[in-house]
Amino acid sequence: MRTRKLYYLLYQQPDQRVHVGRDRLFQVLGEYRLLVRPKRAYHKTTQSHHRFYRHPNLLKPGPGQVIPTRPEHVWVADITYLPARDGPLYLSLVTDAYSRKIAGHHVHDSLHAKSVATAFKRALRRHRRHQPLVHHSNRGVQYCSSLYPSLHQRHGVQCSMTDGYDCYQNALAERLNSILKSELLLHSPDNLEQARKMVDEAVQIYNTERPHLALKNKTPDEVHRAL
Repeated sequence: MRTRKLYYLLYQQPDQRVHVGRDRLFQVLGEYRLLVRPKRAYHKTTQSHHRFYRHPNLLKPGPGQVIPTRPEHVWVADITYLPARDGPLYLSLVTDAYSRKIAGHHVHDSLHAKSVATAFKRALRRHRRHQPLVHHSNRGVQYCSSLYPSLHQRHGVQCSMTDGYDCYQNALAERLNSILKSELLLHSPDNLEQARKMVDEAVQIYNTERPHLALKNKTPDEVHRAL
């Protein structure tokens, strides 16, 4: 967890002995080697050169832009790489753009569309609000293949995709990937089974315990349940 979040949580505790200044907190964490150092690694998970149809970007600024105003209004999806001792693994995520809550996730050992779509299916099973829903992703072949459009049509979900290679067009999903891997998944799993357990725990902490600056230091679950 980032030091600013930890600093905020400590000041919510009734025990005055844990109330320390920000600089002192950095010092203590540094002395005990508890500061999280950023990881610089890149592994390509998006293959955008394919024959499938690419949907327009509904979140792009301009006339008709869709802006999330409530939970389960816009979901953003992405795939990220998880290094493991037994071989490469991948984490597919579906996140609510308004509450920042992870609505669905799945750890898998291939980049097949069926594996990636499992996270979306899990999010749909928890979907409770009867209102228009937009699913936004990059233009990777997994999201453009026939499987995803069939799920959109079956559940009445509108599809949106980035219209270029700029990662900032799906910035929320990219940011969440960074948070999970740099703050909550601090060591590589041995295998797929262990990775799934680690990610389940990390998602639970992220959704219910980790305060979010963009949510005025509330947790995603608090914001999601409030509306």
